[in-house]
Amino acid sequence: MTEPAHDETSRTMYLPRFYVRQKITLMVNRFEIYAADPATGEQGQLMAFAEQKRFAFKEQVTFFSDASKTRAVFGFRARQVIDLNAGYDITDEVGAPLGYFKKDFAQSLLQTTFHVEGAGFAGSGKERSLLFALLRRFADLPVPIHFDYVDSAGAPLLSITRKFAVRDQYDVQVADPRVDFRVAAAIAVGMDVLMDR
Repeated sequence: MTEPAHDETSRTMYLPRFYVRQKITLMVNRFEIYAADPATGEQGQLMAFAEQKRFAFKEQVTFFSDASKTRAVFGFRARQVIDLNAGYDITDEVGAPLGYFKKDFAQSLLQTTFHVEGAGFAGSGKERSLLFALLRRFADLPVPIHFDYVDSAGAPLLSITRKFAVRDQYDVQVADPRVDFRVAAAIAVGMDVLMDR
């Protein structure tokens, strides 16, 4: 895995834009994360690869450097298994903490909402459009999903947009350099895994 830009003080890996591509197979949901080319915005280098077994309790996802799955580079894990209110700890390849996220099930009844934390920031994100949120829940229509995450002062952290396609495609744009690439990637995949729970 070629690393994004580093802040040498905190070892934060910053990547301003990347894409998450999902492929659903009979047994697993596969996620491929690609850097966006800074000049063209086109899909660039593979940054991480993860698989989530379908029909299994979704308490852990491990990201690898590539599809060979020989090197784990980060992941997230539920603090409590089989608990819809459990938060998820995000850790690096040696298990050191990077961040945390949690779905807010009360607020998510109308607009899916997540709380997030990372090195030097805390905030939350929710679906931008209440109308699209309601259509997605009650009409089962193929509408795009757009999440905006802001810190406790209301400043933008990141945005995640899901485009409707045969397989889910997420465009992740990170406005705040405090948000580690691994945290942003874990949140994007975690949202997909937890969206309908």
